[in-house]
Amino acid sequence: MTEKFMPFVTELDFATGKLNPEGHVITRNLSHMKDMYYDQEAVRQLLGQNPLIYVVYNVVVPETAAHIQHCVTILYPGKVGNEYFMTKGHYHEVLDRAEIYFCLKGKGQLLMQTQDGAFASIDMVPGSVAYVAPEWAHRTVNTGDEPFVFFAAYPGDAGHNYGDIETEGFAKLSVEQNGEAVLVDNPRYGKAGK
Repeated sequence: MTEKFMPFVTELDFATGKLNPEGHVITRNLSHMKDMYYDQEAVRQLLGQNPLIYVVYNVVVPETAAHIQHCVTILYPGKVGNEYFMTKGHYHEVLDRAEIYFCLKGKGQLLMQTQDGAFASIDMVPGSVAYVAPEWAHRTVNTGDEPFVFFAAYPGDAGHNYGDIETEGFAKLSVEQNGEAVLVDNPRYGKAGK
């Protein structure tokens, strides 16, 4: 007889965004993402400091369709050149899996795109609940001056495909212009392998 997975609770500290227990903790510094920013000279200048870009507290559950993966991400404020700090972004390995994002603190953008070229952006503030439809890659961007903290939930078997985004990038970059967050075309998008 197979042992049943038992119900459990995880506590969220609203002041810090951390989970207790912390679960599987993933940290991303600039050195983990250096090729993902457009301004490579700005990257080189910041690499000595190697700023922490974001931390993910991932609740540990089986990675199967029967379970719901869930996590909290703390995306710190900052810029590389004029491009805001962002998460790496990914498609799901199982492409037809959706995801929910719930903003707890700070403000930012949720950037999404499909493999056939569709693009969407949602502004996120505390209380925003965003739906990432199946087949859409997704990346978050901190456009504020405090940590952007959000909760995410998705099917346990979804997986993460970072490789396509590392190769192709996103069609748009979120940058600061005249004190405002604006989306601009990514000059490198679609040029991988060319």
